[in-house]
Amino acid sequence: MNPVDLLRLALNSLKRNKLRTFLTMLGIIIGVGSVIAMLAIGNGSKESIQAQIAGLGTNVVIVFPGSTNTGGVKGDAGSSQSLTQEDADAIKKRCPSIQYASPIAMTRGQVVAGSKNCRSAIYGVYLDYFPIRNLKVVDGNYFTESDERSASKVCVLGQTVVEDVFEKDAEVLGKFIRINNIPFKVIGILEKKGQNTFGQDQDDVVITPFSTVQKRVLASNYVQQILLSATTEELIPRATDEVTLLLRARHKTREGDDSDFSIRTQTEIASIVGSTSAVLTILLASIASISLLVGGIGIMNIMLVSVTERTKEIGLRMAVGAKGSDVLMQFLIEAMLMSLLGGLLGIALGLLASYLVSNLLQWPVAVQPASIVISFVFSAGIGVFFGWYPARKAAQLNPIDALRYE
Repeated sequence: MNPVDLLRLALNSLKRNKLRTFLTMLGIIIGVGSVIAMLAIGNGSKESIQAQIAGLGTNVVIVFPGSTNTGGVKGDAGSSQSLTQEDADAIKKRCPSIQYASPIAMTRGQVVAGSKNCRSAIYGVYLDYFPIRNLKVVDGNYFTESDERSASKVCVLGQTVVEDVFEKDAEVLGKFIRINNIPFKVIGILEKKGQNTFGQDQDDVVITPFSTVQKRVLASNYVQQILLSATTEELIPRATDEVTLLLRARHKTREGDDSDFSIRTQTEIASIVGSTSAVLTILLASIASISLLVGGIGIMNIMLVSVTERTKEIGLRMAVGAKGSDVLMQFLIEAMLMSLLGGLLGIALGLLASYLVSNLLQWPVAVQPASIVISFVFSAGIGVFFGWYPARKAAQLNPIDALRYE
């Protein structure tokens, strides 16, 4: 028989049992839809995280103080005080691969304006901090180098702080806030950034000149970290080496001894988070793929039942001249039709689920064309794999025994 006749016979057979055919396809539909939706969520999360990491700054290199070592017990990185403002100034002057450098003095404090207050992050930084972190002032101005030298009590506020301590639509610029009972004049408002990769609100921040926080708020000569930006992304490794050599020399670290600081780059952070996201995506897709296998087993089960129900029909066809290969192809085409139709409906379900997740739950979603193609091909492969045994069993029936079957 020609393929067109076999296809018509297979379609007629499936139409005779519409409900059973649909229920058999349901496993494939759910499996394909789940794989596409899970991959879309995983890829969307990965892209979102990478975009947020990129938004942390341009070609960022971060220097942390080293760990303490007290009584033979080693503390966490950042637990010692080994970095100073002079280290940051030296890096800016003597490391040619570094474009921007800013020491950071950080604390948290009570921000009060009139009868309202909130607890926010207080950052003391150089002007270089703003281009490193891609921070823009949308209203007002940045503080100046003169403000830094004189430890002026001026500040730039994040949007969350503005909303928490000022009335809606109130004039903010030129007003005073109090941080730990110290008055600061508001000279600028930052562009809204939203949450970062780790769920922290990037707008819940008050940024002031570094010397102001160091001298007036913390009263400390050390810094919590030094934020740097390499001239280009390609120069990040060279910049890291230059900073390492300079700080070891400044801190008089002997050869063979551990450095009293550590360096992290944006590339390292993105790589670590990217690897975690990739593993999570694979895990989600693997779990969803189990539904595809269950659907394949369902197809094989129904095809075996179908062979048993149609034993006399098979015997009659063979008796009038049908070959075993014709019978095999008929049942194999039926199995493939169920898996392919299930795959198409599953793709539609996956796209619909991705759309709902994106619009109702506001989760980042990225549907990859490759995931649709792979899911469809995989569903077709399942039809062939799980349909082969029932089709082969039908093709090997003895016509005489088939005709006698009750």
